[in-house]
Amino acid sequence: MSYTHDIADYPEGIVLAVDKPYRWTSADVIRKLKYAAIRHFQKKNLKVGHAGTLDPLATGVLLVCIGPACKRAQELQDHDKEYIARIRFGATTPSYDLEKEVDRTFPYKHITRADVEAALPAFLGEQEQVAPLFSAKSVDGVRAYELARKMYKAQRSGSVAPGSDRESQFDAAALETLHRSKINISELELLDFIETSRSEAESPGSALSTASSRINVADTSALGLPEAVIRIACSKGTYIRAFARDLGEALGSGAHLSGLIRSRSGDFRVEDALSVDQALALFNGIR
Repeated sequence: MSYTHDIADYPEGIVLAVDKPYRWTSADVIRKLKYAAIRHFQKKNLKVGHAGTLDPLATGVLLVCIGPACKRAQELQDHDKEYIARIRFGATTPSYDLEKEVDRTFPYKHITRADVEAALPAFLGEQEQVAPLFSAKSVDGVRAYELARKMYKAQRSGSVAPGSDRESQFDAAALETLHRSKINISELELLDFIETSRSEAESPGSALSTASSRINVADTSALGLPEAVIRIACSKGTYIRAFARDLGEALGSGAHLSGLIRSRSGDFRVEDALSVDQALALFNGIR
């Protein structure tokens, strides 16, 4: 299958469910497909966007809207989502995933499969969630992750002296209170519990050859931490990294995401999604 060369043949536009590669940003996918679509349709001002960003260290369904379909982006983004999350207990990172190195360790040997299963029901239903500081939310018009990364780099580089007033400004817990929002988690299912986990950082292999060098991946496998694999069905705006943080706290420990798949966005499922190469092939293979 390939598309005709006249975008007018698609009055409602085109919506592609793409399986976003590991360590690609959502913008990386849009940039690649937009270039191909513009060449294919010979329309320089062709609009191409996505219906809901996906973190670089996550894979799964990213809805790409082309042409008139961009008008539906908000509608598509509002649909419920489903994720498969790997949550590693006993350590936290500032980003609550593997993009940042471990900043704190916690007791974890008391956590069992039964403990995780018993903790999950408390997270069901409508609730107020505090989003991670390293997120796409805005603070006074500035993306939270831009502010967080600037402060994080300053602290790591030593330009912020230990114990100084500026160091106290990098307090993720305090800054996160600016980002509270209502979410709804409708389903939680513990799929697996692994007593000693291994790193999943390099498992998506094929994507790494074109992965962004800007995206760091920490390796926490040497810590030998327990890990839960959980299916989460939830409303839009739910941060799974924040859920991992909160689950760790509920279990008397700390936690971070070691892997994440968006398995469904509305009616679009990851098993039916296209790879980036398959999506490009729809535009007569032009790259």
